[in-house]
Amino acid sequence: MTTVLAIDQGTSGTKAVVVDRDGRVRGLAERAVHPEYLPGGGVEQDPAELLGSVLGAGRAAVAQAGLPIDVVTLANQGETVLAWDPDDGRPLSNLVVWQDRRAEGLCGELGAHRDAFAARTGLVLDPYFSAPKLAWLRRHVTRDGVVTTSDSWLVHHLTGRFVTDVSTASRSLVTDLDTGAWDPELLDLFGLGGERRPDIVACDEIVGSTGAFGGEAAVGGLVVDQQAALAGEGCLRPGEAKCTFGTGAFLLANTGAAAARSGAGLSASVAWRLRGETCYCLDGQVYTAASAVRWMATLGWIRGAADLDDVADPEGVGDVLAVPALAGLGAPRWRPDARAALSGLGLATTTGHLVAAVLQGIAAQVAELGAAVERDLGAPLTRLRVDGGLTRCRTLMQAVADLMQIEIEVYPSEHATALGAAALARCAADPGLSLDAAVVGWAPGPVYAPAWPAERAAGFRARWSAAAGRA
Repeated sequence: MTTVLAIDQGTSGTKAVVVDRDGRVRGLAERAVHPEYLPGGGVEQDPAELLGSVLGAGRAAVAQAGLPIDVVTLANQGETVLAWDPDDGRPLSNLVVWQDRRAEGLCGELGAHRDAFAARTGLVLDPYFSAPKLAWLRRHVTRDGVVTTSDSWLVHHLTGRFVTDVSTASRSLVTDLDTGAWDPELLDLFGLGGERRPDIVACDEIVGSTGAFGGEAAVGGLVVDQQAALAGEGCLRPGEAKCTFGTGAFLLANTGAAAARSGAGLSASVAWRLRGETCYCLDGQVYTAASAVRWMATLGWIRGAADLDDVADPEGVGDVLAVPALAGLGAPRWRPDARAALSGLGLATTTGHLVAAVLQGIAAQVAELGAAVERDLGAPLTRLRVDGGLTRCRTLMQAVADLMQIEIEVYPSEHATALGAAALARCAADPGLSLDAAVVGWAPGPVYAPAWPAERAAGFRARWSAAAGRA
């Protein structure tokens, strides 16, 4: 096996994990990143802070491990973009984060091509994906340099290469889902046809080497963060699904070698490409999960996520409903104009009821995604694997089990994304290794079974869906 430095670069921070040849975590470091939330739906990050977090966390994890590193891998945000100078790597804009909604108008201009985008890319025409943001940067910020997703910029700093991996490219709205190649006609629609685009590489490819973290190490196993978590949680066969609870909540289901198009409002993307074969997935997004918890903290309802179970009163919540669409509603509704709503309040409503209602609102959105996956797969989900910081909230996990009416298996480590990326890096370093063998084995931590009867779950979901429609 190979010793890997896996860097999980996310919305609110960067985590670096050193995984030794036996699959044990030997080094761990994290560095915060502070997204700025702007009027008009803008969300940006400082490129210097983000790059510093990658280098700082990586070096600290390697120092803690005290091991020579064979391969460095990067799991990236997927749809976060920037403009930069390809000669020296200098940023020419801030990073425009996946949550940013300022390209809504641009997507509206292309509405007549919505069906073509869906047929060719498997995606919904929405500013969540990267190409609308790239076009927005060109229209409103700069015509200089190149515009790419954040992974291309970071990998350039590490290796000098100009690449992106096929799973990240599949999140762009300008990549053919069946071939995994840039689509010239779709690029032209966004005004990006004359742009220099990064080379698209497989997820088991070594793309270069770096000395940024000490001794020289290969760089490879590149992947989107959510697809990395899908691999890390062992969802390697069609029909297996996971949901990551981070800044947002992201549910992905493996569809195997079939590049399916969703008929239920989900996205279809590349999960990974290994050994010349492509594995696909369906996915849906809840835009605000941990970010909704942070919002509750700013209002003083809780001090932080650790308070959720102590404050939330799900048994007394009564008719109180929350639609926590603080950044709009993602799949399967795709309503960026939706706004958060609270209903059913009375003089007896307490802070505990409000907190519980927001958690139930997050769970209701995940349950909608699960139902959409079942419609697309033509079969029920039998379980859902979950990871991320909010899986420590018992109230939220029980609500997900109650509303989905299936068992929820909690991944026992906080490092599903990093460990999944490490598995892909091992495959890149050892062409004879299968992904099954590369993934570190695990057994669930807590398992949550439904406590609500099916009728109660269905009634709640119907009431919540009506409230979401009004929002």
